[in-house]
Amino acid sequence: MTSLRPAGSVNYDNSGRVVLVSGGANGIGRAVCEAWLASGASVVCMDVDDSAANNFSTQIAFVRGDTSVEDDCKNAVAFTVDQFGALDVLVNNAAIQPRSSYVPLHELTAELWDRMIGVNMSGYTFMAKHAVPVMLAQRSGVIVNLASGQAHRTAREVPAYGPIKAANLMQTRQWGVEYARQGIRVVSVSPGCIDTPMVRASLDAQGGEHEIAHRHPVGRIGKPEEIAAAVLWLASAAASFVTATDLEVDGGLGAFGAFADPYPAQ
Repeated sequence: MTSLRPAGSVNYDNSGRVVLVSGGANGIGRAVCEAWLASGASVVCMDVDDSAANNFSTQIAFVRGDTSVEDDCKNAVAFTVDQFGALDVLVNNAAIQPRSSYVPLHELTAELWDRMIGVNMSGYTFMAKHAVPVMLAQRSGVIVNLASGQAHRTAREVPAYGPIKAANLMQTRQWGVEYARQGIRVVSVSPGCIDTPMVRASLDAQGGEHEIAHRHPVGRIGKPEEIAAAVLWLASAAASFVTATDLEVDGGLGAFGAFADPYPAQ
């Protein structure tokens, strides 16, 4: 009987490919950067967090930028092309979900809503807007948007993150249809509960990892490397017929629907 490979063990040869990852200094983004590098690609990490990026391998190029600022996105794409002469894969990963956003809708501030829209939605648009002309000139390219399980189903006190992440799914579909015949594929990954600093802070506020882990059919939360493995597959030639669609990587949690997040006992 063939044993299952551990997460991230698939050997892709991405030699010669150039990848730009937004929000790549921490969490899922960092795992994505490292997975691309390990597979032979040239990698550029764009992030606002200089200090975290300093811990990267020197083989990963870093460009500072805030994805909610269009000029920063334009500069990140230009930097990538200047450094490596191409842009084969854009991974839109930068996102925020501050603890202060976990409130009922009537308590959500306009400032926080605007900031989350800026990073989590407009940032994806700005990055893709400036990456697409490069890919059109090449007649090839892949854009991978990181969405979320919250794009598909919701819970209480997340009036901003879920709706905005649902918009990422429509960005994937619309862009995928727009450029399908011009050599550009657009796909998205919807992670479930993944062990990252952002999620860890949320888990601690909700009673710890065990409280969430037992809801997953696989009995645990996910690892950033498992999301990175999905990103690499979707951007590979093995997924050449996949575009304008989403892949949920959530340990089966979404199959439970409402039962995964019951109301507290009265």
